[in-house]
Amino acid sequence: MNFRIIRKHTRSLLAFLAVSLSVAAPTGSYAQGARGAPAPQTPQQAQAVDMTGYWVSVVTEDWRVRMVTPPKGYYESVPMTAESKKVADAWDPAKDEAAGNQCKGYGVGGILRQPGRVHITWADPTTLKMDLDAGTQTRSFRFGAGAPPAAGAERSWQGNSVASWDYAPTGRGNPRKGSLKVVTTGMRAGYVRKNGVPYSENAVVTEYYDVININGEQWLVVTQEVADPLYFNPPFITSTQYKKQADASGWNPTACSAR
Repeated sequence: MNFRIIRKHTRSLLAFLAVSLSVAAPTGSYAQGARGAPAPQTPQQAQAVDMTGYWVSVVTEDWRVRMVTPPKGYYESVPMTAESKKVADAWDPAKDEAAGNQCKGYGVGGILRQPGRVHITWADPTTLKMDLDAGTQTRSFRFGAGAPPAAGAERSWQGNSVASWDYAPTGRGNPRKGSLKVVTTGMRAGYVRKNGVPYSENAVVTEYYDVININGEQWLVVTQEVADPLYFNPPFITSTQYKKQADASGWNPTACSAR
């Protein structure tokens, strides 16, 4: 299904499940400059939704491919090309370990499907930081153009993520609401599933982060598209849910595992 249609359906579902998105409203539309002119807000001040805190993954679907490493050759629901299947059929975790690639299932295209916890904070007024205990990984969501990798710099598992607020329509005087949009490129090649289903270093990963309230509890819903014509036709789309925690209970950073 088309990613835009998925997003439309996701937003309709969120609206149905919750009376309103959980949002952090700025104290005003703008801070006043020295001469009374509106001063631009930082991305932190202008946030459409507050994602900070600890969140734990809730695995209600795809249990077989998320809670355990699926067996070689199990590719259910992944729109793989012939080339993708060829690569996955040759998957050998021992070779990944020998090459120091045991984190291939923990890169940007697969990390959020790993069971575990995430901790989201503002690293600075223009950068959201996401720490994940699965594989002990860290992602940085930079607003604006972001900081492109230096020429010749080694690619990372999490790539270069550029963030923006995707505001939803609201009436005048109402607090902002909407989603966080993140587009990631420049990553190392990895797996969307730990059993060798690949994405290349030329993939483009687009994500939308929504926060909703259900019966007094906050949920983080991440809709992700991995667009990589070499390995997926159409792009691979998933929706992953996390539940808000009151504190760091259960936080347990672990090393990557190829098996």
